[in-house]
Order: sequence, then structure tokens, then C-alpha cells
Amino acid sequence: MENIGASVSAVLTPEKKEVEKKIAEEEEEEEEEDEEEEEYHQMENEMIFCLEEAPEFQISAVAEWAENARGDMVVGVDTYFRHIETGQRCESVRDCFTGWSESDEYSTTMWETLCERIENYGNLEQTICDEKRVVLYRR
Repeated sequence: MENIGASVSAVLTPEKKEVEKKIAEEEEEEEEEDEEEEEYHQMENEMIFCLEEAPEFQISAVAEWAENARGDMVVGVDTYFRHIETGQRCESVRDCFTGWSESDEYSTTMWETLCERIENYGNLEQTICDEKRVVLYRR
């Protein structure tokens, strides 16, 4: 009689696994539907970098991301700079000067200084997300 019990148990195991697999698939589908139905809020922060010694030299940076209702970031941060004349999207701070040239040496030096300080700034992505204005000081 013990052999029959073991035999019956072995026959039910594949069926049980199939049922468990279907339940797991249904739960996974429900989770995906919940994620799809969840509202996302597009977030954006635009901020300005400027020089301490010459605050009129400014470059704008933008961060865009999406958050769910709980405030969790669900779409990664996209950061970029704005061209100083056209306002177009620039992937690097140096791209902000493409097609533009300053005639006097002082301005050229200040723009170069601003670019260098932005490039050397720590935690740039987080700063662009959180701040409205950052004054870059001499080191």
C-alpha cells in the first residue's frame, strides 16, 4: 500500500507544478497591469550655473525624469544644457557654444572658466535635479 501512495504522489506532482506555474503567470500579469495603470508624473528642473566673480556669465541646465504617485523615480534622469543663444538642447556644456564666438578675450576666458568649473563639479546630475541656481567659486 505504501508503494501506491508514492506512485499517486508522483503522478500529481507534474499537475501541481502546472497549476503553480499558471498561478505565478497570472500574478505576474496582474503586477504588469498594475504597473501599466500606475500614473507617472513627468518632472523637470531647470537651473543656472554662474561664476562668483562674474555672475552675468550663466549656463542653463535641465533635468527631466518621471515619478510614480509614491515619489519613486520610474524613468531615469535625462540631463542636458541649453545653448546660450538658441536655447537648444546640448549634451555637453561645451556644446552650448557651437556656432557662437565671443569677440573679446575677457568674455572668452570667463566662458571657458565657467565650462571648466561645471565639468569639474561633483554630483552634477543630482545638482541639476535639485537646485535652481549654483554659483561656482574659485578654488
